[in-house]
Amino acid sequence: MTARRFVDGYLGYLLGQANHAVYKDFDREVRAAGLSSIEWRVLATLHDSAPLAVSQLALEVLSKQPTVTKLVQRMSEQGWVRLAADPGDQRRTLVAITAAGQAVVKPLIEKAKQHEAQTLRVLNATETVALKKLLGKLV
Repeated sequence: MTARRFVDGYLGYLLGQANHAVYKDFDREVRAAGLSSIEWRVLATLHDSAPLAVSQLALEVLSKQPTVTKLVQRMSEQGWVRLAADPGDQRRTLVAITAAGQAVVKPLIEKAKQHEAQTLRVLNATETVALKKLLGKLV
């Protein structure tokens, strides 16, 4: 009987491996649509969200604020997002998705749902709900 390796039971490693398994195939879809992975995360986050401050958007897309600031400026030039000063705090910039951004991301959202269903086929419905609930608690 072989000894179990540390990484085989280490949460960070398992989550990283799971993340890679979930996104490696879907990333091809994102790139085929002409998006980078961070552009996908921005559009997917905004597609059904109220406008978000750049700082909040950076947290949600797992990137640094300066990176997201530059990215949303480029995405604004492409017409995918709209930038506006926050009426409550003129120092903050709010980011909202545009109709053009919705047109880009909508087909990918549907593909993402299909991909998730395919990925989760190894779990039953109760396990899927439990997994998402537990991951939500960790987050």
